[in-house]
Amino acid sequence: MNSTLEKMKGYNIISVKEERIDAHNSGDLKAYILHLIELGETQLIIDLEKVRFIDSSGLGALLTGYKHAAAKSGKLSLVGCNQQVLAMFELTRLNRVFEIYSDLNEAIETEA
Repeated sequence: MNSTLEKMKGYNIISVKEERIDAHNSGDLKAYILHLIELGETQLIIDLEKVRFIDSSGLGALLTGYKHAAAKSGKLSLVGCNQQVLAMFELTRLNRVFEIYSDLNEAIETEA
């Protein structure tokens, strides 16, 4: 999984640099998120700006990360979803689970 990690105002921002999150790379994303949480980094923002497609395995990876962060009193939010990706969250009603922001600044200002 091609991604970058940046710390900003107490948040770990994972910027996914792939156009797709699917069965081929969702396991890597899930493992990376869980690794950060195990290290005590439980305030996560996942930047999906570059992602154009996400399937059920990608949604599952994010949901697993969300549940693990919440179990450690943390939070996992999403930013930068395009219409197609957002439609998947709406179709599965996961938009009711995740806090989804239009951009990073909005997420950080709202979360602060």
